[in-house]
Amino acid sequence: MKKWLKISFSSLLVFILMFSLAACNNPEKTDSEKIEKVRLVEVTRSIFYAPEYVAIAKGFFKEEGLEVELSTAFGGDKTMTTLLSNGADIALVGSETSIYVYAQGSNDPVINFAQLTQTDGTFLVSREKIDNFSWDMLKGSTFLGQRTGGMPQMVGEFVLKKHGIDPHQDLNLIQNIDFANIPSAFASGTGDFVQLFEPQASIFEQEGKGHIIASFGTESGHVPYTTFMAKDSYMKENKDIIEKFTRALYKAQQWVETHSSKEIAEAIQSYFPDTDIELISTVVDRYKEQGSFATDPILDVEEWNNLQDIMDEAGELPQEVDHKTLVNTEIAEKVKEE
Repeated sequence: MKKWLKISFSSLLVFILMFSLAACNNPEKTDSEKIEKVRLVEVTRSIFYAPEYVAIAKGFFKEEGLEVELSTAFGGDKTMTTLLSNGADIALVGSETSIYVYAQGSNDPVINFAQLTQTDGTFLVSREKIDNFSWDMLKGSTFLGQRTGGMPQMVGEFVLKKHGIDPHQDLNLIQNIDFANIPSAFASGTGDFVQLFEPQASIFEQEGKGHIIASFGTESGHVPYTTFMAKDSYMKENKDIIEKFTRALYKAQQWVETHSSKEIAEAIQSYFPDTDIELISTVVDRYKEQGSFATDPILDVEEWNNLQDIMDEAGELPQEVDHKTLVNTEIAEKVKEE
């Protein structure tokens, strides 16, 4: 009996020692080391959002302890509906949507906290090849535009007016086609000109279905075209997550700024499996050349006011909203200064 107790006691000591060693080799994660899940919804899938994909692909979010679950809504209204209904924590969409929500009297406004792109990302594509393009060539044509109230449509009209074209008088303007169906509508024969995002514009050019003749981004100047935003309640309850998210984004923005278009294309290729890597590189280069990618997440007052001027010109500004009401720059400024 004593022998059995001695053996059992020895076995217990061995078990305790093994458990202790295992615990030392696999320590429980502290709060700062725990992986936190973030549900991110983007308005569309576009090379225009390259820094977002870089942040995921290069592990910048993981470095901050974040697991980002990315989904695509395909449309500004659908993106905002997803965010407001708690289907996502953070949305990447045009800043104008936050103004629309605020104007409707929301008691939980949507706050812009990090800017991704700072110019329009669309291009004017013609059905026929034009060697010496001038904007007045659009007069009398059928123009396949973007959804009313969205940034592409408002910037498009802003640029047309800048060149002396009244979009509702001088053109046959089509704006009743869903965002996701605009490329197929043009491909099937609708319109003489169309306003398209990349890579679709370059794909059409490769396939001989259209020709890129102008950039709306170059013409419109700096605006907070697409920004990361979250409901005010989420921002207040998850300050640490928002800061980590912004820090990861800034790392990606700096990476994009300092790396070649080819390197960026290689990093984001998995997000565009049906697009040739050379085409991705060409599109990235085009966006880099026109300064579309913001180099830091700060959405400044001048850009915010330019946005509202464009909305007002298009007759889509429900009310003027002060920058500090719907924009939080404190986090972005803190991250940039680190």
